[in-house]
Amino acid sequence: MPLALLALAVGAFGIGTTEFVIMGLLPEIAADYGVSIPTAGLLVTGYALGVVAGAPLLTVLGTKVSRKRMLMLLMGLFVIGNLVSAAAPSFGLMLTGRVVASLAHGAFFGIGSVVAAELVAPDRKAGAIATMFTGLTVANIVGVPLGTFIGQAVGWRTTFAIVAALGVIGLLGIAKLVPAMPRPEGARLRGELGAFRNPQVLLAMAMTVLGFGGVFAAITYIAPMMTEVAGYSGGAVTWLLVLFGVGMFLGNLIGGRYADRALMPLLYVTLAGLAAVLALFTVLAEDKILAAIAILLIGALGFATVPPLQKRVLDQAHGAPTLASAVNIGAFNLGNALAAWLGGLVIAGGFGYTSPNWVGALLAAAALGLAFWSAALERRAPATAPTEASATAAPAAVHH
Repeated sequence: MPLALLALAVGAFGIGTTEFVIMGLLPEIAADYGVSIPTAGLLVTGYALGVVAGAPLLTVLGTKVSRKRMLMLLMGLFVIGNLVSAAAPSFGLMLTGRVVASLAHGAFFGIGSVVAAELVAPDRKAGAIATMFTGLTVANIVGVPLGTFIGQAVGWRTTFAIVAALGVIGLLGIAKLVPAMPRPEGARLRGELGAFRNPQVLLAMAMTVLGFGGVFAAITYIAPMMTEVAGYSGGAVTWLLVLFGVGMFLGNLIGGRYADRALMPLLYVTLAGLAAVLALFTVLAEDKILAAIAILLIGALGFATVPPLQKRVLDQAHGAPTLASAVNIGAFNLGNALAAWLGGLVIAGGFGYTSPNWVGALLAAAALGLAFWSAALERRAPATAPTEASATAAPAAVHH
């Protein structure tokens, strides 16, 4: 794999750390600003919504510049957002910094996926995308717990300052290692928007929303579930989330390896497995060991869908993949927000802390249904399905 993928992975590590570390630092931030925990929770919601909005907006703006330059500008925006968060004298300014940092998130992963796929041979595209996303998964194993520890021991502002420094390293790495990739000839906003007329692109995005939503229906409420149902101490939740991160890392490797060989069969297996594990988690959550195993499997099965879904969007949006790729990253966050809301509804309805697992199982099962529907449509219209040659024709054009 090219060294340029390492630079993209470093950027992904910083983004993943800043996205998730906030959850472990909410009490400290709330106390510092004198706001309630639910109010501090707006820092999570605001970030997610910023990703959803920023992905298409900044990608559209980025059609006017080369992809390498756009990646550098996005990392610069990420650095500024985290510096604002680190120094913010008021909660409102802290929230502003979070939103500014989040705007770079979707476009970075969207454009980065296209760049990663262009750096390698056609039969290694999903593996290249997975390599970039490794930075995000490693962030959950190393960056988030370490950032939480530093924030609790030294101060949460130090954590965000360190994340900003990571962004600078990522920016310099992109400048040094990513080759010049001029904007493909003929790339226009109208062409990028045209990709959304393809029902296969929309189906892949819907699978992203529902499949990853299934993961976050459970993980959003993992703390009360593990402390109140499984009997873990509050301090153990951090390490359970690390276990979830290990699952994400393993799932990303599996997804990257097999998506290039058998993309749709991989989606069938992972989505079916995810639905089954989430359904069983309702019962398994009562046992400490089985609950820990379930958390690992949810992370692995959930993130094994990321490389194939991202690659499917790139393949189906052939000729104009950048906007579709970035919007699909926003779809992951839309799924997170939807699942967290639905999980909160069933808990508030008195169904218990394990009830979000059923919500997640139904969402994953719905994503599996869409996968079968997508494959059926493709079989009925083979003449219009993009071939490997057409799917890679546009990326090949940027090398000369």
